[in-house]
Amino acid sequence: MNRRDIVKGLNILYITLALFVLSCSKQDSLPDYDLIIRNGTIIDGSGAPGFIGDMAVNGDRIVEIGNISGQGKEEIDASELVVSPGFIDIHSHSEFTLLIDGKAESKIRQGVTTEVVGETYSPGPYTGKLEPKTVQVGEGQETIQTLDDYFRILDRHPASVNVVSYVGIGNIWQGVMGYSFDRPSPAQMDEMKSILENALKDGAFGLSTMLAMPPGSLATTEDLIEFAKVVARYNGIYSSHIRNEGLKVFEAVAEAVKIGQEADIPVDIIHLKIAEQELWGKMNQIVKLIEQAQNNGIDVQANVYPYTRGNNNLSSIIPPWGHEGGVEAMLVKLEDSLIREDLKRDIQNGIEGWYNHYTAIGGDWSRMLISGDNKYKGQTMDIIIEERSGENENLDPFDVLFDLLLEENGSIPTVYAHHTEEDMNLALSQPWCSVGSDGSAYATEGPLRAGNPHPRNFGTFPRVLGYYTRELGLLTLEQAVHKMTYLNARKIGIQKRGLLKSGYFADITIFDPETIIDHSKYTDPFHYNKGIEYVLVNGVLVLNGDLHTGALPGRPIQRNSL
Repeated sequence: MNRRDIVKGLNILYITLALFVLSCSKQDSLPDYDLIIRNGTIIDGSGAPGFIGDMAVNGDRIVEIGNISGQGKEEIDASELVVSPGFIDIHSHSEFTLLIDGKAESKIRQGVTTEVVGETYSPGPYTGKLEPKTVQVGEGQETIQTLDDYFRILDRHPASVNVVSYVGIGNIWQGVMGYSFDRPSPAQMDEMKSILENALKDGAFGLSTMLAMPPGSLATTEDLIEFAKVVARYNGIYSSHIRNEGLKVFEAVAEAVKIGQEADIPVDIIHLKIAEQELWGKMNQIVKLIEQAQNNGIDVQANVYPYTRGNNNLSSIIPPWGHEGGVEAMLVKLEDSLIREDLKRDIQNGIEGWYNHYTAIGGDWSRMLISGDNKYKGQTMDIIIEERSGENENLDPFDVLFDLLLEENGSIPTVYAHHTEEDMNLALSQPWCSVGSDGSAYATEGPLRAGNPHPRNFGTFPRVLGYYTRELGLLTLEQAVHKMTYLNARKIGIQKRGLLKSGYFADITIFDPETIIDHSKYTDPFHYNKGIEYVLVNGVLVLNGDLHTGALPGRPIQRNSL
């Protein structure tokens, strides 16, 4: 080999080495992760003690937790902040507000990353005697028949949050029975079971029932056991607003336990409470009932919202027989002076087995706050009755109630002050009791600023963390986060969410434990909370300080796609 060839070979070697070094240098400078959250107090949702550490995210997944030396395309300094799983709202009514405005402002700003919808009436199916439902989707409209239709709409028009759904007993019962109060025949029961099974195949995580009012109240315990057995075959859950939260609350809890036992299905009691002043202070007896069932191998749990007032409707004061035939039939009854006298009698005296909102609050009109979007919003019924009566001191308050329902087409959302802080705190502190809002996604501006909604729509989760955890010390931070995250995921069967763990979806909420608090009030609800600093859904930053980024990374979560 001559000198020229040697020099040429060396030049090639030098160039190759230089390119290799340059390539390595470039590779070393490339980020290792899409996102790193550094120096946060990681509370992973399991209930285990928190620890200081880092967390790395690639795509929609958490990929590493600990002391991370690599680089991220983006990095968040979470020093003095808590890094937790995104909150799972196990009891939400956002099914249709999310289609109007998918940003889910009042929920994202609470740290909620997954909404569980479908109590009593789910966003599908609408079949049989239930006409297909036309819903507003952004500026347009779409029609829903099956539950799968709803999930497909969410695929095309995603929200900022993930969405899980039960199938509601209202859809099942009225799909076959309409507004009749007749008992279903065996054939009609089979038809209802078929509707239920189709919804489970479409991805529902279980059956939800509201038994205090028709149509749910028309179902017997035996009916519910038969439905629950269908759900159990799909490894679903039975979630129930029990039949009576008042004088018959113990019997109603026992019914939920029996359904769980007979159908061999997990049970979650929705917003556990004693909403009857004659029984205030007896939550310990309900706790004992549930724990006895658990000791007998029955999987019965519950959830609560952290407020002593609940939201229903003024029409709930009307006895069950007044609702037969649907809203139009009820309005006809309210027009009839003779029927009005029968209604007044039953409201004041009660009916065996019926949860009577009026007697539950001692007949105190001042404990009914109008929350619907009408001219009386934000006023209590005692003030409205006084104003409507004018100089006619003999005007019966019930006639004012009936007239209001006629004027508002039978529906006036109302907040009732009906349970106590002591009872609620005892329920909330139980290890099997999780947190749900019983609220919807609202906003402080735009089309979702409407009415005078319950403050739980804006403040549920920050209230638990700020007031009940930091200020009262009722819970530790680890316990509170567990009740909002993994406990809810585990109850329902949501996979790879609710924990901060490698391989799990990157639904993450970062908050300041020293400042977090709710600001929404009963008479001034449209306020977001303080202290939620960042929220990620499926690895995408949705909340950055006070700024909603506009991202819509939420997904429909269907049990059949797990």
